[in-house]
Formats: sequence, structure tokens, C-alpha cells
Amino acid sequence: MSIPPAPQPLYQTPPSPWSAPPPAPPRRSRIGLIAAIAGGVVLLIVALAATMVLVGMGVENSFPPADSSLTVRPELVDGRFTLNRDDSSTLGLTMQNSWRRSWDAEDIHGIAATYKPEDGERGSLVVTGMYGRFKNTDRMRAHVLADNASKNTQVTVLVKPQDDTPAGSPVHVSCDIVTRKWADGTTLSYPVCAWADGNSWARVADMTRSGSVNLDLKATAKITLEVRTEMRTPIK
Repeated sequence: MSIPPAPQPLYQTPPSPWSAPPPAPPRRSRIGLIAAIAGGVVLLIVALAATMVLVGMGVENSFPPADSSLTVRPELVDGRFTLNRDDSSTLGLTMQNSWRRSWDAEDIHGIAATYKPEDGERGSLVVTGMYGRFKNTDRMRAHVLADNASKNTQVTVLVKPQDDTPAGSPVHVSCDIVTRKWADGTTLSYPVCAWADGNSWARVADMTRSGSVNLDLKATAKITLEVRTEMRTPIK
């Protein structure tokens, strides 16, 4: 008589938590993955470099060519004012160093000069400016007028900047009226005008007696254009 097989259990016994884990699958080679990552990094660097070159070319091309500069003349406004002091090597250099961080200026040089009226009138005509290559000139013109007061705690603005461009002018001229107070308590109100074009900008302060008495912005705007015409020097 044959022996019948042993009966099968009704359920499978779960594996013991202390039993050995199943063998791990074979590790894949990481050479391909590393190569792919390295290739992606190289492509990203190349793309960024190309973008920076294009941006740099765009910024450079947005500046006008340098075709004129500014020269401190011994006389201005048809001889009405004579040079009293040239501060281009001090104040002009300070402005130049400050403006080197501007995105709107390239190849810049600062000038600063004080002129005395030829007829013996009291006061002076003060010209501060820069030449080089400039863009966004409307914004720059407004900035140099605002900068006149913001950086000098002795100067307050009486009349806000406004457009006083004379008819037929090749560039816009903006003007304001400010008051300055000195350490001895003396105060003076006077008009200030500014122009800005692709190659130069300047701020002209009429601190003469007639300028401070009349406070005529239209007259100072015309003087400012004459100063621009006489100080501009073509670059050959």
C-alpha cells in the first residue's frame, strides 16, 4: 500500500523579518550618466557665454560714436565770461570716477570750471559736466539737475526742473532755481540749466548778480546753449 502525500498547509508562512534580504540587482554603470551630466553643463556654459556676448554687443552698439568732446575755454559766451578757475583735475576727476558705474555712460571725462563776468559784475558762472558716450539723455538731463541738490545739503530747490528749450535748439535744455546757503549764513538763489546729448552733458549755474536777481530761466537756457556750442570740440 502506498503512503499518501502529506497535506499542504492552508496558508503560507510569512518570511521572518530576520531572514536574509534578497540579492540586490546588479549596479548599472554610471559612466553614461556622468557623461550626460557633463555634456549638459558644457552646453549650458556655452549658451551663457553666447548670451553674454550678444548682450555685450547690444549694450556697446546702443552707445553713439564719440564725435566731440568738451574743452574748458579761456572765455565763454562771446567773451562775456573769462576763466577764473579750472577744477577739471580735481572735481572733474571725482565726477568721472563716480560716473564710471553708470550703465548710461562710456569713455567718460569730467570737466569743471568757474568763470567771472568780464564787465566786473559780481558772482560767477559755474560749468560742470562730462564728455564721452551717453544714452538715455532725457533721463540723464533730469538726473544731473536733481543731483545738484541731492548731494549738497546746502542747496535746496525752489523751482522744480522744467523744459526751457529755446526754439530751434538741437538738444533739450532743462532748468530749475535753487538756493544755496554758506557757512557764514549768506544765501543766494540762482538759476541752473543742463543739457545732455550723445557725447556730452553739462550743468550751467548762473550765480552772477544779474542771474540771481532776475532768475530768468529762459535767459539761462540760452546761455547754456552758447556754452555748449563754444565748449564742444570735434574729434578728428
